[in-house]
Amino acid sequence: MSPHVTGRTKLAGLIGWPLDHSLSPVMHNAAYEALHLDWVYVPLPVQDSSDIYRFFGALSVLPFVGVNVTTPYKQIMLDLCDEVAMLAQMAGAVNTVHCADGRTIGYNTDGRGLLEAIETETGFVPEGRRVVLLGAGGAAGAAFVSLVLGKAAHIAVVNRSPERAEELLGRMSAHMRGTESEVVALGDTAREAVDAADLIVNATTVGMNPEDPSPIPAEWIKPTHLVTDMVYRSGSTRLLDAARAAGAQTVDGLAMLVCQAAIAIDIWNPSAQNTTPRDVLKQAALDEIAARGEERGTGD
Repeated sequence: MSPHVTGRTKLAGLIGWPLDHSLSPVMHNAAYEALHLDWVYVPLPVQDSSDIYRFFGALSVLPFVGVNVTTPYKQIMLDLCDEVAMLAQMAGAVNTVHCADGRTIGYNTDGRGLLEAIETETGFVPEGRRVVLLGAGGAAGAAFVSLVLGKAAHIAVVNRSPERAEELLGRMSAHMRGTESEVVALGDTAREAVDAADLIVNATTVGMNPEDPSPIPAEWIKPTHLVTDMVYRSGSTRLLDAARAAGAQTVDGLAMLVCQAAIAIDIWNPSAQNTTPRDVLKQAALDEIAARGEERGTGD
């Protein structure tokens, strides 16, 4: 159902490029209807990075409640927002912007959405557990922060570029709270870290396209692992296929997408009596996937 737009309708949307396959508009608009909010959520494709500055300046003068941010603009938002929440500063990326009283406040809901999805789907909590985190970009930073706050015992950051992973650990060094961490180069040397892990998190973009391989060899995955993918595709990723074949528990990117979207709406709607209904968001996404009948993936 299309949203009913009036002269009083507030705006929200998703900034990024490309956005053709994003599920966020249908999910958000379904939630707004359920919450009786006179809001509408639209895709805001910005292809040229130089245009993001001009667009962002309009947020404070147009009736926006907020925007979500996806590739490739999550990190530049750290400099554009008037204020950035501590968790987003630690993660090194902003994926949610709240527009309030003429100011823009940056948040990161990816890591919180990841842990909520994992606990909701499987009951797993990171406290005292060992984690392998694949990647060292913005999504990995968000996951790392939330895993530290969740009191994970050990996090091994596995990345093609050890230097980028070292940068992530350096940014987090003052906030480790007893969590041990290490950088492991992607390759055969990472197998030992994977073998010792309770949770494997793919925070790379590998898996967004149907032809993408698994970011780690299938034979490394054991039935004792919990494996989750932060990227979302309407079809399964090779990593999750391998995990299921090995008898491991899995959580796909849709579960995280639902949770982080709900958290964003709660940030924009702080006076609400009830939290955003996750079931409404998920059903809207599933209905859209069925209507499209497609396989290509998206992160938001």
